[in-house]
Amino acid sequence: QVQLVESGGGLVQAGGSLRLSCAASKSIFSGSILNWYRQAPGKQRELVARDTRGGDTNYADSVKGRFTISRDNAKNQVYLQMNSLKPEDTAVYYCNAVVYTGAEFWGQGTQVTVSS
Repeated sequence: QVQLVESGGGLVQAGGSLRLSCAASKSIFSGSILNWYRQAPGKQRELVARDTRGGDTNYADSVKGRFTISRDNAKNQVYLQMNSLKPEDTAVYYCNAVVYTGAEFWGQGTQVTVSS
């Protein structure tokens, strides 16, 4: 069983930065699509950033130019650099990996709170 563990969340003032990390318990990231999702209270979970197997990245319009997803396959880590944070970025952030077999794995989530 693969486990994904996020870290790096916390409380930050508007305009600040945080870097989220997600580590896998097994070497699955190479060849996987890696995603960061978030879910705010009372809202549906939404895709924030995606890193495809080919290295292309995609972002939700709300975070374009502020968030950057990156990966280190050798370390089995994926990151989300979040800059210019806004109160509306407050949510639980989840790491997600979709392996080439179609298997999908989720982390437990890390809370990000942005104060105004």
